[in-house]
Formats: sequence, C-alpha cells, structure tokens
Amino acid sequence: MRPVTAPRPRPRRAWQAVERTLDAWAGSAGNPLRHLGALGCLLFAWLVGSGVFLFVVLDTSVSGAWQSIESLSRSVWGLASVPRSTHRYAADAFVWVVFAHLLRELMFGHYAGFRRFSWLTGLPLPLLIMVCAIGGFWLHWDQLGQYSALATAGLLDALPVFASPLTRNFLHDGAVNDRLFSLFIFVHLGVPLLLLFGLWFHVQRIAHVQFLPPRPLARGASLALLLVALAAPVASHAPADLSRVPVVLRLDWWLLFVHPLTDALSPRTVWALGGSVLLLLLALPWLARRPRAPVAQVDSAHCSGCERCVADCPYAAITMVAHVDGRPGRAMANVDADLCAGCGICAGACPSSTPFRGLSVLTTGIDMPQQPVDALRTQIRDGLAAMPGERRILLLGCDHGARVQALAGPQVLPLSLLCTGLLPPSFIEFALRGHADAVLVASCRGGGCEFRLGTRWTHERLAGTREPHLRDGVTRHRVMTVEADAGEDVVVRSALASLLTRLSVVRGCTDD
Repeated sequence: MRPVTAPRPRPRRAWQAVERTLDAWAGSAGNPLRHLGALGCLLFAWLVGSGVFLFVVLDTSVSGAWQSIESLSRSVWGLASVPRSTHRYAADAFVWVVFAHLLRELMFGHYAGFRRFSWLTGLPLPLLIMVCAIGGFWLHWDQLGQYSALATAGLLDALPVFASPLTRNFLHDGAVNDRLFSLFIFVHLGVPLLLLFGLWFHVQRIAHVQFLPPRPLARGASLALLLVALAAPVASHAPADLSRVPVVLRLDWWLLFVHPLTDALSPRTVWALGGSVLLLLLALPWLARRPRAPVAQVDSAHCSGCERCVADCPYAAITMVAHVDGRPGRAMANVDADLCAGCGICAGACPSSTPFRGLSVLTTGIDMPQQPVDALRTQIRDGLAAMPGERRILLLGCDHGARVQALAGPQVLPLSLLCTGLLPPSFIEFALRGHADAVLVASCRGGGCEFRLGTRWTHERLAGTREPHLRDGVTRHRVMTVEADAGEDVVVRSALASLLTRLSVVRGCTDD
C-alpha cells in the first residue's frame, strides 16, 4: 500500500490560489506565475539587446557620459530613447520575476532532496542581478547615479576590508576620472557574464529547459514593455556634481531599494539582515527533514536500451551504461539516486510497461517501487471488474493535483498516481478493452506539474506525438483529459459530468 501524500503547506495553497485566479483570465499558457523562469530569460534577452545599443552610443568618459545618454531623449520624436527606457523597465521586471521565482520555489518547498543543487546554485543569481542593476545607474553619472555610487561606497565601507573610506579616496570632487569610470563599466558589463554562467550552472541538472515562455506570454510581455517605454520614457537627472548634495531624486525602488533601506537603518544592520537571510536560505535544504522518495529501479533483464526514459526524465537522472550482460554494443539505463525525483515518468516511457504482456507479474525495464506498473494493472483490472454500475469510468489523477479519490462512486474508479507522466498510454487501451466505458486523465495544469514535464508528456503521448503513444485504434470519444491543480476538484467533477453526457449521447446515437 502506497503511503498517503503529505498535506500541502498553506503557503503553497495560497500561491496556487493566485495562479488559478490568473489562469481564469489568461489561461495557463499566458499566466506569468507559471513561467517565471522562462519569463526571466526573455527579459534578460531584452536587457542584452537594449544594452548593446546603449553601449554603442555611450561616451565612456566622465565628461561625456551624461551628455551621450541625454542626447537620446532629444532625438527626433524621442524614439531613440526607447532602448534606454526599455532597458530600465526590463531591469525592473527582471528583478521582480527573479524574486517571484525564488519566492515560488520557497513556498512550494522546492529546495531539498533532488532540487538542492538547483536551489543552491540559484541563490547567488539575485545578488549578481542587484549588483549589475545598481552599477548601471553609475554609468549615467547624473545625480541619481551619484547618490547610488556614494550610498554603495558607504555600504562597502561598513565591511572590515578597506583601510580608509572609499568616498574619501575615490568619490569626491575632482577624484572621479575616466579610469574610475572604466571600473563602473566593468561592473555593469562583467557581472552579466557571471550571471550568464551562473544561469547555465543553475540548469545543469534540469532536462528540457524552457528558456522562453509560451508565445502568447512572450508577445504580451514584449508588447507591454515597449508600450510602457513609449508612454513613460526614462529621463535623466541633472549631471552629477560631487560638490552638491541632490535634494530631489526620482528613485527606482525596485532596483535601488537597498539605498533608502540603508539610510533608514544603518550599513551594518543591512549587512546583518542580508547575511542572515542568505544563510537561512542556504541552510534550508539541510533544515528540511523530509523522507526521501524511493528512486526508480532498473531491471537489466527487461531493459532494451531504447533510451526513452533518458529522453523523458525531467532532471537528467538517467544515463545509459554498458549492459551488465557484457554483450558488445548493448546498453541499459542507470539511475542516479541523488538526482531522481521519484516521479515515475520514466516508467511511463518504458516500452515494456504494457499491461498486455503475458506475465503473471508485469516486470518492466524501469519501475517505481512505491507504485509499480504491475500493481497499477491489478488495480485497474480488479477495480473495474468489481464495479456494479452500468457506466464504468476510470479516473486517473496525480498525487499533487486534484483529489481524485474524493470523486469515487458507483460509476467512477479513481486511482491517484505519483504523476500522470507515470501512466503508459497502453493502460488506457487496457482499461477500455476490459470493463471501462471511458477513461478520464486529470493531470496538473500546464506549468504547474510538480515534476515539470508530467503534464506535457501525458498530453503528447495521448495525442500521438511522443512515444509511447496511444494507438490510433482507440476510440477517442471514450478518452478525455483535464487539467486541475490541487483544490480544483470541482474542475474534475465537471469533466466527469461532461464525459458521462458524451457517453449517453453516443449510446443514444448508436441505439437509433
């Protein structure tokens, strides 16, 4: 008997409620909260593109920097300032998206076990983003850039590293020269290269990375960015003058929030708060005491070396190695226990996971010990045979989605899987050939799969675009899919009612 899934924490349920609200407005494909990582990559691309243009026109000298940027606003219709405004607003959105992505993973508890590597390699990225963003204001060398440079120097002076204050040595009237300005450029251009390397490192243990969001969301986000840039162009402050203290500043609170925070508290307090939060986030993978899910197990006698499990694994946990039988050119799957999520998607991809095999115990090339495909075959066969109703619907759901077990009834046999990606399509045909009148597969919403790719692979397999696929001979009106996250039991209930209505209509037409 498989252990009952642990109750979902409240923060996760609260976040999912917000996601469902946005789904109702834009659909899962257009919901930014379901594609935060890919949306961040899109905004980073906008930053790089607009940044290249700005670097071309920028006079990299203290005396000419402000004038070269200001001249963009004085061009014909001011359209040349659009790249600058786009650069600023893309940076604002980038910071928001990255911190939202971090918050989502935190609220979902995605920081321990097989996700530990991604969590630890992702934490430095927001810090690099903030360093790069703050350094960008210095290149304008207006009053806002002056304020930011002085505030940053004061923050660094609080560290027991520098023998004398930076503001006295480098940031006073007459001391700012082109050499110091070159350092500003290095900070703003060099840190993005570290950020790019950090992003590459961050996704090393993730397969099938989606670097761009779905097209509707990508187009909508890009259009919104351009419209905001046209409607509210970014304007420079007066040129920097270290002999004067700026009185009125139009502060960018998203990118420069650390400066007013330092003014309100103190540099030492800000360092203490930031360091404490960072240490706590770094320690979370070890503070979270969770039982490790059993990992996939390979049966060398039934593994054909087809590599489908390798292609479908969401976390690159499976590789091919030389087969234990020693035959030249023959390979078998090998599971890295540290990377395996225990989702079962690999079992759903295995060609030997077919219930039509004439084995008393269905043994597959790769399987999940907590929910083997042989047990699934027995549950489907015996459960449908014991149902008394005229209509028999097999309802297959996900442990992390809607609670299908709550929908059990005389006409419905609910079975909850580790992930719907564990379901080999041949099991649907097996159920329909037996006693089932129809099969309803309830997967998580797009972008909401606990294991990233379960929903996607399920739809592609049933649509016949991914192996193993549902055979063409299966009557399609007897198979239905629905997407429903945790708490959306009513969505599955509505799909069940629709499926029953469809069966009644088809039977009525057949009787006529």
